[in-house]
Amino acid sequence: MRLLEVVRRRLRERRYSPRTQEAYVYWIRAYVLYHERRHPRDLDALAVGAFLSHLARVRCVAASTQNQALAALAALTFLYARVLQQPLERIESIAPARRTMSLPVVLTPREIRGVLRRVADPARLCLSLMYGSGLRILECVTLRVKDVDLERREIVVRGGTGGKDRRTLLAATCVPALARLFRESRLQHERDRRAGIATTGIDDSVLRKYPGTDGEWRWRYVFASGHTCRDASGSLRRHHIQETVVQRAMRRAVMDAGITKRATCHSLRHSFATHLLEAGTDIRTVQELLGHTDVRTTMKYTRVVNRGGLGVRSPADSL
Repeated sequence: MRLLEVVRRRLRERRYSPRTQEAYVYWIRAYVLYHERRHPRDLDALAVGAFLSHLARVRCVAASTQNQALAALAALTFLYARVLQQPLERIESIAPARRTMSLPVVLTPREIRGVLRRVADPARLCLSLMYGSGLRILECVTLRVKDVDLERREIVVRGGTGGKDRRTLLAATCVPALARLFRESRLQHERDRRAGIATTGIDDSVLRKYPGTDGEWRWRYVFASGHTCRDASGSLRRHHIQETVVQRAMRRAVMDAGITKRATCHSLRHSFATHLLEAGTDIRTVQELLGHTDVRTTMKYTRVVNRGGLGVRSPADSL
């Protein structure tokens, strides 16, 4: 069996998230290519250190990308310990790259209205939720019906960054659109149920304990894809819409609205936090809504709210 196939199987056995699986396979492949396709079994900790040092020395890449590259150490540690059964010696010579203290891109309410007017559903509703609830794009497209409470106006985000669950608010302006989407979703679900089409992304342990869960409407994605796919067993499944659908819609809307800021979908989450702080919400509440483990991560938004020198009148205005 090929090495990467074994790696994927070991990752699945230990219930690593799909994104972590993709990242580990990516870095292991890069490691093998860097050493001219030599098998990792024939390489040692010095070879790993050389690869990581090479990644950290790349100067044409942003510091954040260099630091992401250091995650390769976790992938290679897994490879040697869990796949090759040859645990690595401790590597201490790799230091993270220094990151610049850049401010988050924040849109004004007028700019956000301009963006939303230029986007059609379902991407429009996704963007509204990202701004109205502070969701990351993956958290938004993977929302399930059971985690949205229209009456209490709250959303439960499952498995956010770090695998943490959290509750956040649901904007009242999103409720009518979600109610319409739910009515349409229930009708589509009935057609899927008769056709034997199930939902993707439900853990095997849940399916073993509660058989048929993947056929229940409450487990259906809020933003279900219009297309079906077949899993490894050949069963028809319906996934959620792809992140790129929303990202492309956001990019086009930003350009059409004449916004010169380097705004992305994540800028809506930044705007959510900044506008809450500007409205007087305490930072601990914002931290909980965003799902930050450390309040220092949330503190970066106070640098946007605190105008500092921007509150001073320029001497040029008196000319």
